[in-house]
Amino acid sequence: MLSNQFILKAFYRPLWLFCILLIAWNSSAQTYIKVKGKVVDAKTSEVIPFASILIQGTNRGTQTDLNGNFFIETSAQHPSIKISIIGYQSQTKTFQTAKDVQQLTVRLQSLNTSLDEVVVKGKKDKYRNKDNPAVQLVRKVIEHKSMNRPEALDFYQYNKYEKLEFDLSNISEKFRNKRSLRKFDFVFNHLDTSKITGKVTLPMYLKETISDVYYRKNPESKKEVITGDKMTGLGGYVDNNGIKLYLEALYQEVNFYDNNILLLAKQFLGPTSPIAPQFYRYAIIDTTVYKDTKCITLGFAPRNTNDQLFQGQMLVAMDSSYAVRKVEMGFSKDINVNFVTDLKIAQEFEFVGDKGLMLTKDDLIIEFNPLKKENGMSLFGQRSVSYHDYKLNVPIVANRFEGYRTEVLKDATQRKDDYWSQARHQPLSTKEMGIYTMVDSVKSVPAFQRFMNTASFLMEGYKPLGAFEIGPVNTFYSFNPVEGLRLRLGGRTTAKFSERMAFEVYSAYGFRDQKWKYFASATLSLTDHNIYTYPIRHLRLSYQNDLKIPGQELQFVQEDNFLLSFKRGINNQRTYNQVWTLDWLRESKSGVAWSAQIKKTIQTPTGSLTYENGLGQTVPQLDNTEFGVGLRYAPNEQFYQGKNYRIPIVNQYPVIQLRYNYSPKGFLGSEYEYSRVMAQMYKRVNIPPFGYTNLTIEGAKLWGKVPFPLLLIHRANQTYSYQLESYNLMNFLEFVSDQYATIFFDHHFNGFFFNKIPLLNRLKIREVATFTGLWGSVSDQNKPSSDNQLLAFPKYANGDPITYSLDHRPYMEMSVGVENVFKILRIDLLKRLSYLDHPNAPSSLAIRFRVKFDF
Repeated sequence: MLSNQFILKAFYRPLWLFCILLIAWNSSAQTYIKVKGKVVDAKTSEVIPFASILIQGTNRGTQTDLNGNFFIETSAQHPSIKISIIGYQSQTKTFQTAKDVQQLTVRLQSLNTSLDEVVVKGKKDKYRNKDNPAVQLVRKVIEHKSMNRPEALDFYQYNKYEKLEFDLSNISEKFRNKRSLRKFDFVFNHLDTSKITGKVTLPMYLKETISDVYYRKNPESKKEVITGDKMTGLGGYVDNNGIKLYLEALYQEVNFYDNNILLLAKQFLGPTSPIAPQFYRYAIIDTTVYKDTKCITLGFAPRNTNDQLFQGQMLVAMDSSYAVRKVEMGFSKDINVNFVTDLKIAQEFEFVGDKGLMLTKDDLIIEFNPLKKENGMSLFGQRSVSYHDYKLNVPIVANRFEGYRTEVLKDATQRKDDYWSQARHQPLSTKEMGIYTMVDSVKSVPAFQRFMNTASFLMEGYKPLGAFEIGPVNTFYSFNPVEGLRLRLGGRTTAKFSERMAFEVYSAYGFRDQKWKYFASATLSLTDHNIYTYPIRHLRLSYQNDLKIPGQELQFVQEDNFLLSFKRGINNQRTYNQVWTLDWLRESKSGVAWSAQIKKTIQTPTGSLTYENGLGQTVPQLDNTEFGVGLRYAPNEQFYQGKNYRIPIVNQYPVIQLRYNYSPKGFLGSEYEYSRVMAQMYKRVNIPPFGYTNLTIEGAKLWGKVPFPLLLIHRANQTYSYQLESYNLMNFLEFVSDQYATIFFDHHFNGFFFNKIPLLNRLKIREVATFTGLWGSVSDQNKPSSDNQLLAFPKYANGDPITYSLDHRPYMEMSVGVENVFKILRIDLLKRLSYLDHPNAPSSLAIRFRVKFDF
């Protein structure tokens, strides 16, 4: 491109100047009028969705969205538009040529005819399912949908081009002129006006995918082979692949016929679900002809506008198929969904070779705004999918479906521009083409690099220093009853040091116990990528000498996290642990992960915890060595990979874990022989529109004669935060078992009840309820006595017992609460239901908090 420009300038300057003048003249001749408007009822001022906006003298136009808004662009040769919708008097508006976008509010007068049965927003007390022709029609659609959806075919395949773009929307002049952005002036050269919203936008992210999709009905299988994958990215600052997976979860492929539609990582009850008529209102709006097919325009909307449901319209064929040929739907402005100011799904279906109805248009548009301010800056995202080369009911060889459900060809991310220019179903616009160049230019600006390093430090907790990064910051300072003030400093190497090797270290000092603690690890990646890139396959050797709370294995946070320093009750029963560990982990894209471990631990009691045998003799420490193997199965699992954590993107599949540990007596100083097996299953159960349940079932059994520190110590929580899969009103070391079963039940109602309460529904808060039950026991051989010489269960200074075995009663907790308070806070009122007579048992009622971001 640059060389062509150079040749033109050097050898054909007169021709080049002529072309410039011609383009300039053509631009001035083709003057465009941009109109941004809203259509409302003249009497009630309620917005009117799906009103038709037609450019006079043409067959081009648009429709108002669910909030009555529209944007249209017309040349000065056709300066008039006509606004119309059934039940209202049409209006025509004429405009003058103007430099800026013209604002317009259209007030339509209602016709004096009875429209009780055709208007979606009829009064609630007048709407009935019984004898309602619209409900009868949608029931026919539901009855026939199994025959109309693509999955009714024996085979199908097609080539798919998917484009996902994000723009910063509603860019103001004040924002552009900020001093802090002066070094990024070149970015604003890419500003454009959205043809959908009429707002000034700045492109920020673009992802393109080319793939071949295959489907067979029996046995049912679907496979996607990605042949081309290209996106902008901020490599070195964030996990590009993780962002891609997270955005794909937000912008899921929508199947309109699904009973529950997955979107924004949530499930919404679809308007064609068998139970939809109980929660949706339907109305026959009009009849029309679509692609030579007579159709009925069927409108639908939530009975309660706050509920997490859709509203929109579908075109239903007026024949015996009752097939949906076109659908446009989105959210009501009152829906209980965070950060989303607008959403629109548009799909069209056409016959392919008279064999079946297939998608020909598939657009999903979402506008995000944290404060939901109409004139505030927002993030505008659009997913557009086009389909080519359909082949229906052509048999597909069985081996095509072998391997992973989604397969990425090895060179998919390395495709050259020539490939993309040929493989795209439609060319990129000039604005879209500029995104790749613009993002690369931004990354080279030192001010941007400093900003991203600072943001990474605040969000991830690590400060990069070349090939080494210091962190995590939330562990630098903490406190507890044994150490008093604890200071810690550590860090680890980055990919700049090595893609295959990684080292991590920290050192900490307690000012009360005056002891140093430390940790060091070395990890070797057994793949051709770094140790954090999924799927992980590594070998790790580590040593740790630190203070621990017995039985507390925190999976996602550091135990010396500052926020976890605040605890209720007595919590000074600790141990100094020296731990040598050799770990092997192998993950696969099929969702299966294998692990193996050798772990030697020396536990020395401290604080108020002592080890005494049945003769009253003090035991200075406990020494054991374990071999462990594990299996984890999480089909189709995806997640965002952070610096020191992974955020799973929850799907409909269960996550199953199995683990077996064995300790041979005498090996590396191990004092006891035992074996232990643990099994756990997690599953999210979606029940739209009643919300969803997170269900965890876990059980374990230990064989052998062991002292209480080696029994199964149940996960208690003495902090003031609500911790998932823990017993939030149990004290540390309160219960031990050598066999147990437990259930964690956590149901989120998504505002199903609060949405129906006037005034309260404006707060957008949501209900949550939990139940936790633990059943377990300690066998006679593991109960301390003077005969078996096992360590006595711990006691408080006054002689009251600290540790118990569960008797014939389960330990139980329950809670009710509200979440989405200020969009980030969950507050639970918990009640402990059993073992209330234990010394220092917490109050039977307690309040706990949890920070939780959700849509």
